[in-house]
Amino acid sequence: MNLSRRTFLKTGSLATAGLVLGAPQIARAQMASKLNDLHIALIGLGAQGRILLDAMLNLPGLHFQAVCDVWEYSRTFGVRKIHKEKGSPPAAYENFEDLLAKEKSLDAVIIATPDFWHAPHAVACLKAGLHVYCEKMMSNTIEGAKSIVRAAQETGKLCQIGHQRRSNPRYLHVEKNLIRNAQLCGRIVNINGQWNRAVTDDIGWPKAQTIPVETLRRYGYRDMHQFRNWRWFRDLAGGPISDLGAHQIDIFNWFLGCTPKTVQASAGRDYFTTREHFDNVMAIFEYDTPAGRTRAFYQTLTTTSAGGGYYESFMGDEGTIKMSESPALTKIYREERAKDWQPWVDRHYLKPDAAPAAPKDTAKVDVRESAPLLTYSVPVILDKPIHQPHLENFFAAVRGQAKLNCDAAHAFESELCIFKVNSAAASRQVIELKPEDYAI
Repeated sequence: MNLSRRTFLKTGSLATAGLVLGAPQIARAQMASKLNDLHIALIGLGAQGRILLDAMLNLPGLHFQAVCDVWEYSRTFGVRKIHKEKGSPPAAYENFEDLLAKEKSLDAVIIATPDFWHAPHAVACLKAGLHVYCEKMMSNTIEGAKSIVRAAQETGKLCQIGHQRRSNPRYLHVEKNLIRNAQLCGRIVNINGQWNRAVTDDIGWPKAQTIPVETLRRYGYRDMHQFRNWRWFRDLAGGPISDLGAHQIDIFNWFLGCTPKTVQASAGRDYFTTREHFDNVMAIFEYDTPAGRTRAFYQTLTTTSAGGGYYESFMGDEGTIKMSESPALTKIYREERAKDWQPWVDRHYLKPDAAPAAPKDTAKVDVRESAPLLTYSVPVILDKPIHQPHLENFFAAVRGQAKLNCDAAHAFESELCIFKVNSAAASRQVIELKPEDYAI
């Protein structure tokens, strides 16, 4: 019987621990558990990579075997943090190809590099026989995103895309129980969503940690400023509609159970004139659902943080569900004409808030003003970092214990319309999405 190096190390080391050292049974069990950890590598240790690392450090059963980043400053951060938290430092690489060539016992990789590197990294890792967790967007181009789907299909390896709301228990509860089962909204006629951010300066860096220009250009960056601010360059990323809007537009499609038929948008470089991407984007999507036409409006602004936070609001003729990763922004509103919601309260699907006080007639501005709506809350709280459930789902799937909540094929269906927003804004035309557009 042929044994792989990994299998030999597991069985051989465990036998040595039991026969030579005479370790007690509990120690042998702990060692066996450690040897059965998933061996993972993290590619990309920028802002998003560090968020994912923090979430993964909470999870048992992971061995952080290697990290990779083109910036020594980030590599050093990752090595030191993992060493401090786990007791042993991972191997560190500048080039992901060197990582794949030398680290032969990996099970999976986590990819948190800039968008234009997602497809090359994900495809190479899948073809190397590794399962992949890749941050959204899948790429900065439609063809790049399709290449990930093809590689996952051809290799049979798992590929989870980082639309983490799809694993958030509150979103799962609302989609399954309130939207599908209870149908609290009635017919969903409109959707609104937004993510606004205040004005920010370009990102700097410690001058002593400047990467040599020849190294930067080898990895696709013109200079250090572009390396640190890659999200604003058209050849490297999709801009705010991809960076922020991708998460929420994905929820539009997921909750409706379909993709839009048309996309139109208005956008401009109205404030940050030195940046290549639009700073403010407003988009309209039209969906044909089994119940009828639904229109969705989405905006992402980078010149103001006002407007009530970041959320997705599903507005129906019987109720509205306003969702957010922030529980404080999540609320459910019941229209007066809706069916009785008490059965769903009894099932703990939702929780009623205190009834609003009836306004005095003199307080009304217009006789056509609707009466105050009864409000409800979602009785499901996420007590973990927001990315952790999505990572848990990925690793459970790798172990054969779950199905991916956002595989590459489904992510592409959702991301296609996001890719089209910038084109719609630039052309000032309505873009129709046809079945052939989704062909891989």
